[in-house]
Amino acid sequence: MKFSKLASLTIAAALAVPLASFAADKPAGPTKTWVKDSVVTTKIKAQLAASKVSSLAVVHVDTDADGFVLLTGKVTNSAEKDRAEAIAKAVDGVKSVDNQLTVTAK
Repeated sequence: MKFSKLASLTIAAALAVPLASFAADKPAGPTKTWVKDSVVTTKIKAQLAASKVSSLAVVHVDTDADGFVLLTGKVTNSAEKDRAEAIAKAVDGVKSVDNQLTVTAK
Protein backbone atom coordinates (compact mmCIF):
# COMPACT_ATOMS: atom_id res chain seq x y z
CA MET A 1 0.00 0.00 0.00
CA LYS A 2 2.81 2.42 0.89
CA PHE A 3 4.58 1.61 -2.35
CA SER A 4 1.54 2.53 -4.51
CA LYS A 5 1.09 5.87 -2.69
CA LEU A 6 4.78 6.65 -3.15
CA ALA A 7 4.57 5.70 -6.83
CA SER A 8 1.49 7.89 -7.29
CA LEU A 9 3.20 10.87 -5.67
CA THR A 10 6.29 10.37 -7.80
CA ILE A 11 4.24 10.26 -10.99
CA ALA A 12 2.23 13.34 -9.95
CA ALA A 13 5.44 15.25 -9.22
CA ALA A 14 6.94 14.22 -12.56
CA LEU A 15 3.85 15.50 -14.35
CA ALA A 16 3.84 18.80 -12.43
CA VAL A 17 7.43 19.76 -13.37
CA PRO A 18 6.63 20.65 -17.02
CA LEU A 19 3.69 22.75 -15.86
CA ALA A 20 5.94 24.73 -13.55
CA SER A 21 8.41 25.44 -16.34
CA PHE A 22 5.56 26.51 -18.64
CA ALA A 23 4.42 29.05 -16.04
CA ALA A 24 7.94 30.51 -16.00
CA ASP A 25 7.61 31.40 -19.73
CA LYS A 26 4.84 33.88 -18.99
CA PRO A 27 5.95 37.48 -19.63
CA ALA A 28 6.90 39.33 -16.48
CA GLY A 29 5.11 42.49 -15.51
CA PRO A 30 1.55 43.65 -15.48
CA THR A 31 -0.73 43.46 -18.50
CA LYS A 32 -0.91 47.25 -18.59
CA THR A 33 2.74 47.44 -19.69
CA TRP A 34 2.13 45.25 -22.73
CA VAL A 35 -0.95 47.26 -23.74
CA LYS A 36 1.06 50.48 -23.55
CA ASP A 37 3.60 49.01 -25.97
CA SER A 38 0.96 48.20 -28.55
CA VAL A 39 -0.49 51.69 -28.17
CA VAL A 40 2.92 53.27 -28.88
CA THR A 41 3.42 50.97 -31.87
CA THR A 42 -0.03 51.83 -33.21
CA LYS A 43 0.61 55.56 -32.83
CA ILE A 44 3.87 55.28 -34.76
CA LYS A 45 2.27 53.23 -37.55
CA ALA A 46 -0.60 55.73 -37.80
CA GLN A 47 1.85 58.62 -38.12
CA LEU A 48 3.84 56.75 -40.77
CA ALA A 49 0.64 56.14 -42.74
CA ALA A 50 -0.41 59.77 -42.35
CA SER A 51 2.90 60.93 -43.87
CA LYS A 52 1.61 59.57 -47.22
CA VAL A 53 5.01 58.26 -48.27
CA SER A 54 4.24 54.90 -49.85
CA SER A 55 7.42 53.09 -48.79
CA LEU A 56 6.82 53.97 -45.13
CA ALA A 57 3.78 51.68 -45.23
CA VAL A 58 6.12 48.66 -45.19
CA VAL A 59 8.14 49.79 -42.18
CA HIS A 60 7.93 47.29 -39.31
CA VAL A 61 7.69 48.77 -35.82
CA ASP A 62 8.46 46.88 -32.60
CA THR A 63 8.22 48.52 -29.18
CA ASP A 64 9.32 47.09 -25.83
CA ALA A 65 8.17 47.88 -22.30
CA ASP A 66 10.80 50.59 -21.81
CA GLY A 67 9.83 52.72 -24.82
CA PHE A 68 12.58 51.33 -27.04
CA VAL A 69 11.49 51.25 -30.70
CA LEU A 70 13.02 49.12 -33.46
CA LEU A 71 12.34 50.10 -37.07
CA THR A 72 12.98 47.46 -39.74
CA GLY A 73 12.07 47.09 -43.38
CA LYS A 74 12.97 48.78 -46.65
CA VAL A 75 12.60 52.36 -47.86
CA THR A 76 13.53 53.89 -51.21
CA ASN A 77 15.90 56.63 -50.03
CA SER A 78 17.72 57.95 -46.98
CA ALA A 79 15.29 60.88 -46.60
CA GLU A 80 12.47 58.37 -45.97
CA LYS A 81 14.66 56.51 -43.50
CA ASP A 82 15.31 59.73 -41.59
CA ARG A 83 11.63 60.70 -41.79
CA ALA A 84 10.53 57.37 -40.30
CA GLU A 85 12.98 57.82 -37.41
CA ALA A 86 11.81 61.40 -36.79
CA ILE A 87 8.17 60.28 -36.77
CA ALA A 88 8.92 57.50 -34.26
CA LYS A 89 10.91 59.81 -31.96
CA ALA A 90 8.06 62.35 -31.93
CA VAL A 91 5.52 59.86 -30.55
CA ASP A 92 4.76 60.20 -26.85
CA GLY A 93 6.22 57.33 -24.81
CA VAL A 94 9.21 56.67 -27.08
CA LYS A 95 12.56 56.90 -25.30
CA SER A 96 14.91 55.70 -28.06
CA VAL A 97 14.77 54.51 -31.66
CA ASP A 98 16.99 51.92 -33.33
CA ASN A 99 16.62 52.64 -37.05
CA GLN A 100 17.56 49.48 -38.94
CA LEU A 101 15.75 50.43 -42.13
CA THR A 102 17.60 49.56 -45.33
CA VAL A 103 17.62 51.81 -48.36
CA THR A 104 16.86 50.01 -51.61
CA ALA A 105 16.11 51.52 -55.00
CA LYS A 106 12.80 50.57 -56.62
